[in-house]
Amino acid sequence: MQRYFAYDYDGPGFELFGTGHLVYLAILAALIAFLIWGWQVPNRKSRDRVRLLIATIMLLNEIAWHSWNIGTGAWSIRENLPLHLCGISIWSTIYMLYTRDYRLYQIIFFVGLGGAAQAVITPSAGEYGLPHFRAFQTLISHGMLVLAMIFLTTIEGQRPTWMSLWKTMLALNVYLVVVTAINYALGSNYMFTLEKPHTASLFDVMGPWPWYLLAAEVLAVILFALLYLPFALSDRRLRRQVVSSGEGSRAENA
Repeated sequence: MQRYFAYDYDGPGFELFGTGHLVYLAILAALIAFLIWGWQVPNRKSRDRVRLLIATIMLLNEIAWHSWNIGTGAWSIRENLPLHLCGISIWSTIYMLYTRDYRLYQIIFFVGLGGAAQAVITPSAGEYGLPHFRAFQTLISHGMLVLAMIFLTTIEGQRPTWMSLWKTMLALNVYLVVVTAINYALGSNYMFTLEKPHTASLFDVMGPWPWYLLAAEVLAVILFALLYLPFALSDRRLRRQVVSSGEGSRAENA
């Protein structure tokens, strides 16, 4: 059992789309489907319980992650501060679940959901295969982030607007400047603002520094637009229904 908590793990690495990963994706898909289509008109008490449950699971998972790093002597201020987008999104979501802060939601919807959805499909557990703690922790952190955003959108009724997308881009660029300053001060590379990650990644096809940062901005706008597309289509369909209803009423009165 102890080997599944060891930092120097000698077992097999994470198997992308292996049995464990596919079971995880199936469970996550079922929970998402339940939140979108299965949970009909939950009362306030039930919604609060689930909201706080998601927040608590995420919080305990993050505490366990940092405790594991400290316990194995791997924690470093240059590596483990929650300054990468996934890290800041997770802690922001925990706060948001406790407070239902819409101003934060409209930003984390794009940043958190976009990054977590990718991490769910291609987890960054690396050499830590299931059932190692690190693999479970990675899957739980990103899966719960996806569930949190789906819950806040479908059950709590929050939703982003077209302006939310551009507010998110503005917030991201301000955050980019702040993190870059922190990187210079600490000698770190949070959000990979100073150099590409040393492992293979999408950054490899985006050109050298700093051009890959500009390419990432373009990709972010495209991804955020795709995330907003269902809301845009829903609004368009609603406007057509209103117009059709208005024309019908005029025809009856004629």
